Amino acid sequence: MSRIHLAGVAAVAAAVLSTAAQAQQPPQITTTKVEGTDNVYIFRYGGAQSMFVVTPQGVIATDPISERRSAQPYIDAIKSVTQAPIKYVVYSHLHYDHIAGGKPFKDLKAIFVAHKNAKTRLQQLKPADVVIPDQTVDGPKKNLTLGGTTLELNYVGKNHSDSTLIMRLPKEKIIFTVDWIPVSGVQFRGMADTYLPETEDALKRVIAMDWDRLIPGHPTPRLGTKDDARADLAYLQDLSAAVKQAVDEGKSLADTQRDLKLPKYESFGGYANFLPMNIERYFDYWNRGI
Repeated sequence: MSRIHLAGVAAVAAAVLSTAAQAQQPPQITTTKVEGTDNVYIFRYGGAQSMFVVTPQGVIATDPISERRSAQPYIDAIKSVTQAPIKYVVYSHLHYDHIAGGKPFKDLKAIFVAHKNAKTRLQQLKPADVVIPDQTVDGPKKNLTLGGTTLELNYVGKNHSDSTLIMRLPKEKIIFTVDWIPVSGVQFRGMADTYLPETEDALKRVIAMDWDRLIPGHPTPRLGTKDDARADLAYLQDLSAAVKQAVDEGKSLADTQRDLKLPKYESFGGYANFLPMNIERYFDYWNRGI
C-alpha cells in the first residue's frame, strides 16, 4: 500500500474520530423543560445552569449563569420559549460565578431579588458586572407569586455562603439551590466560603422540606433527590468525625490527607481530587476553630 494511500486512510480515520468526539460533546448552550412540568426549564451554559419558570404574566429567572459572561444568551433562550416579560431574576447566593453579567436582564426592567446578606456584601465590594438586588429576603421565607405560580425563597441558615436561598416550587415539588448539595459528589475543592458545622444543620432543614427533585447549579446526568442530600449529609458527618479523630490524635494535616480514606464515598464525583481539600477545610475547623 502506498504512503499516499496510507496517509489518506489515516486522514479519513482522524476525521471520523474527530466527528465522533464532537458528537459526544454536549452543546455549549441548552434549554430543557423539566420532565413532568408545564413551565419549569433548565438553561445550561457550559458548566453552569439555572432554572426559569414561565407564567402567563411573565418569567421568573434565577442566576444570570454568568461564569462572568453576559446574560444575553440566557435571555435569548427564554425568548425562544415565551414572549412573556422577564419579571424577576433571583440570585441563588453571593458568588459571582453564578450571578455576574445580569445587566441585560436589568435593561429589560427585571426586578432582582437576593438574600439581604448578598446585597450587603455586594454593596461593600461593588463588583462592576453584578447588578445590586432591588429586593431582599430578610427572614426565613419570601414568596414570589406570578401568573398563578408561587416560588418560595427559603433561607435555612449559613452553608456554602451566608446568603444561599433554597428556591422551592410547591406544586412541582422541585427545589433549585446551588453549589452545596452535590448529586453523587463530594464538596468542591477547599469548600471556600463554607460554614462548619452550620452546613450540616442547613442540610437537615432542607431534607425536612417537601420536595422530590433538586435542580443543581452545575450540570449533572440527572436531577438530585433527597437521597443525594442525605448522602451528602452523611459524607460531611463522616468526614468531620474522621478529621476530628486525627486532630485529637495529634496528626498533622499532611499525614491526615495521606492516610484518611472514606471508601464508602469512592464512587462520588471529585473524590480523588477534592477529598484532600475537603479534609483541609475540616482540619482547620477542628485544629484552629475556623
